[in-house]
Amino acid sequence: MAYTAIDDPSAYFQTAIYTGNGGTQSITNTGNSDLQPDWVWIKKRSGAASHILTDSVRGVTKNLFSDKDEAEETISTRITAFNSDGFSLGAEGNVNASSTTYVGWQWKAGTSFTNDASSTSVGSIDSAGSVNTTAGFSIISYTGTGSAGTIAHGLGVKPSFILFKNRERAVNWLVYDKKNGAEKFLYLDVTDAVGDDTGHFNDTEPTTSVFSVGGANGTNYSGEALIAYCFANVQGYSKIGSYVGNASTNGTYVYTGFKPAWLMVKKSAGTGSWFIKDNKRDPGNPAEETLASDSPSSAAGWGAGDDIDLLSNGFKFKDDTANINTSGDTYIYMAFAENPFVTSTGVP
Repeated sequence: MAYTAIDDPSAYFQTAIYTGNGGTQSITNTGNSDLQPDWVWIKKRSGAASHILTDSVRGVTKNLFSDKDEAEETISTRITAFNSDGFSLGAEGNVNASSTTYVGWQWKAGTSFTNDASSTSVGSIDSAGSVNTTAGFSIISYTGTGSAGTIAHGLGVKPSFILFKNRERAVNWLVYDKKNGAEKFLYLDVTDAVGDDTGHFNDTEPTTSVFSVGGANGTNYSGEALIAYCFANVQGYSKIGSYVGNASTNGTYVYTGFKPAWLMVKKSAGTGSWFIKDNKRDPGNPAEETLASDSPSSAAGWGAGDDIDLLSNGFKFKDDTANINTSGDTYIYMAFAENPFVTSTGVP
């Protein structure tokens, strides 16, 4: 059984579902704890629209899009503030069109972080951002050099999953995950299978203090601003791992040590979308409503299938579709908790 230091995951991650009003409104979180988010990811549910990603390090008006390779966009009428218990919205249609439904996924970092590499001898490229060592999450901003280097991530443990985006040019989102390792890569914004390129992560695994980059445009273009979202496994709260499909409606069961509140799954060795489930859009099992980081499609755009049960200590697949459960295929996943299976005191 998994023991945890985080008895209330809502202090670090929450999902909000809401209906737009075409004007301005504040979205208030409903978890056990108030959460002032540092990273907000919004997706329209009832219509096709790009995913909107905003964080406290880049600034509330700076938007990226998980389904597109585009450079950062500055818009003042989308997310307008990160509040002590949620976030505020302007009238822009991708986040707040009248009578339109949305979901907003939110993570807390919160502790300011800076590293002058030449002074600290940690890494070779300066970095700054926001870090939460308890929840294993950091948002790291840095300027590329065009040459292989190392960058402090602030977590104090090895990250298992890192998202990279060049803020200044159209180039794919890069994904490092521990299953495929630093010699391989995935793109968050497309369905491609895992690839191999030393230019992204310099074929070097992250350490407890730094991650490595090569000279590629997506992770280290000279003179351009980049952002990295770093995640580490935290027992009872977050899990980054892999599983093998069995092509059965009595599908593969994956143990996490907690009831998932949010789950993202991607086929690794073959093409397939990054499917996202959560416990607010589907409060009961099976979790049916699907969104995908690589697609602007609405929830209705995916049709039937891809059902998953979110269980007290993991998740189980209820469909045999290729997106989530092909026999013998390897998939990677990242999950965050609604409740730990066992609390810090050892009580289920």
